[in-house]
Amino acid sequence: MSRLPIIGVTSDTKLIGSHNYYAAGDKYVRAVVLGAQALPLIIPSLGELLDQPALLDSIDGLLFTGSPSNVEPHHYSGPASDPGTLHDPARDSTTLPLLKAAIAAGIPVLGICRGFQEMNVVFGGTLHQKVHEVEGLMDHREPQDSPVEQQFSPRHDVAVQPDGVLAAIGLPTQITVNSIHGQGVERLAPGLRVEALAPDGLIESFSVEGATSFALGVQWHPEWQVRSNPNYLAIFQAFGEACRKRAGQR
Repeated sequence: MSRLPIIGVTSDTKLIGSHNYYAAGDKYVRAVVLGAQALPLIIPSLGELLDQPALLDSIDGLLFTGSPSNVEPHHYSGPASDPGTLHDPARDSTTLPLLKAAIAAGIPVLGICRGFQEMNVVFGGTLHQKVHEVEGLMDHREPQDSPVEQQFSPRHDVAVQPDGVLAAIGLPTQITVNSIHGQGVERLAPGLRVEALAPDGLIESFSVEGATSFALGVQWHPEWQVRSNPNYLAIFQAFGEACRKRAGQR
C-alpha cells in the first residue's frame, strides 16, 4: 500500500508565558489531513539552524500558512511598518529561503495569505502594507469584533482567469471567497501568473510560471472548513494529488 504523502506546514513563533513555541493553526493542519489527504509535519521556524536540504528530501509538499504577522518590509525594499505591526523575523528567515528552494526542487507548494505574500516577495514583488488605504481598493480586512465563523464567511467574488491552474482544476470563472487580510500584492513578481482577481483589481491568486510541480498562492483562506466548500476543497485536492505524485517518485 502506498504511504500518505508528507506535507510540511510552516509555523509562527509564539510566546506562551516566558517561553517561545512554534505554532501552526489547527485549520491548516486539518486541511492537510481532510483536504489533501496527507500527513502534516509542522516545521519549526529555526532559520539557518534548519537543515534545509535534509528537510526538502524528507517531504512531499509544503504549505505556507497565513499568520497574524506580516513579512518584514525590508525584504521587499518597502517603507518601515507602522509602530506596533506584528512581525516574525524567525519565520521570515525560515520560509523565504525555503519557499524558493522548494519550488526549484519541484516540490509542490501552496501559499495561503501570508504564504501567498511570501511567494510574491521571494520572487521579487512588493506588497501594499495597508490595502484599505490605497485609493481604488476595497477594505479586505475581516470584521474584527465578529465571531470567527462570520470573519471567515464569504465576502466577495474573484474572477478566475482562463487557462491557468485554478481553471485546470475545475474552478468556475467566478467564485466567492472569504477575505481576511490587510496587506496585498502591490507589484507582482516576475515569473508569477495571475490566477484570480478581486472586483477592485487586487490580485487574489497566482501561480509560478515554469514550475515543474504544483506552485500556487491564494490570498483567501481555502483551508477554512475545507470539506464544506467545493472550490476550497478542489485546491487542496489538487495540491494533495501533486504531493502523492512526488511521494510515488520518491
